Amino acid sequence: MSFITIIMKIFINTDNNNPDSLKTKEKLIKISEELKIEITDDIYECNLIISIGGDGTFLKSARLSCEKPIIGIHTGTLGYLTEINPENIKKALTEILNDDYHIEERMMLEGEIIRKNGEIEKIPQALNEVGISKNTFGVVRFDAIVDGKLINSYTADGILVCTPTGSTAYNLSCGGPIVDPTAKILTLTPIAPHTVINRSIILSDDSTVEIEITELRENTASFVLYDGHPIEVFNGDVIKIRKSDKLTKIIKLEDRSFIDTIREKIN
Repeated sequence: MSFITIIMKIFINTDNNNPDSLKTKEKLIKISEELKIEITDDIYECNLIISIGGDGTFLKSARLSCEKPIIGIHTGTLGYLTEINPENIKKALTEILNDDYHIEERMMLEGEIIRKNGEIEKIPQALNEVGISKNTFGVVRFDAIVDGKLINSYTADGILVCTPTGSTAYNLSCGGPIVDPTAKILTLTPIAPHTVINRSIILSDDSTVEIEITELRENTASFVLYDGHPIEVFNGDVIKIRKSDKLTKIIKLEDRSFIDTIREKIN
């Protein structure tokens, strides 16, 4: 059964800093009126989220989604996650109204920061990755622990725990593998490690990863990043990361494989 009824109600999330996104939103509103599609400002009332922008806007939409289906209109740069070009909005909406689509369920991550003083700070859900990264001179020393067992002690710029969806984001720029987004794995990728062994490690999706910060050098700031959003961390903090119970549901219209998308984006 379709997640979307014929009487469709949409929520629009837009990159308001991009003039092309704002123009595309105006176009989407006009087409929605033509197709008798209702637009709501209440995300809990909608049965479809339309994200207008690039992958960053789509990631924000995923955090907002409440597991509602999402589709992206591409007005950004690379756009691995956004499927619709602005000139194809009417065609795409018509296909959705006609139930001519399928939904891919994508894994998300969640976690918490256990502070040295025992306080716990939640890490919001992330579709791409959760990790630590320094943003000043110096390095971070930390232990990477999986299911209670030490994998390695690193001296590095940081480390990423990424979903298959996030394999083409920060993970890719750090030399990590490209993963089919529907796979059931986690990838652990060090960022510029000061070691001979600098490879990613592939883990089961039911693994729990702990990153224990053992040393931050003087004047070195380090952050937990969840889909690029920072939370500062300090010596002795432990970052615990695992698969979330929540999913991101992405609407797919075209019969294009993961390999087709990779070939197009990389070339």
